[in-house]
Amino acid sequence: MEAEARLGFVGIVVEQREETPRVNRVLSEYSRMIRGRIGVPHPEDGTAVIGVIVEGTNEEIGAMTGKLGNIPGITVKSALTGKKKTGDLKEKKEGK
Repeated sequence: MEAEARLGFVGIVVEQREETPRVNRVLSEYSRMIRGRIGVPHPEDGTAVIGVIVEGTNEEIGAMTGKLGNIPGITVKSALTGKKKTGDLKEKKEGK
């Protein structure tokens, strides 16, 4: 079955720096759909902004942003392109 994938951007604002390891664990869990990432720390007040370029289904992206948004001190916003067919994403991820 073909899955609908979207390319998009996820912005993550970290207001509690001690939660950064939890953020990184979630991002690692969804690394298969991450195409790029940049982090900009603000050491003076312990905040940071992380920008992530993603490609995945609505369900995958929603699951990741939901987990991130449930971490205390973390704010998440996303913007996605229109749908595009990419074939079976599972096969693509497995290199088939």
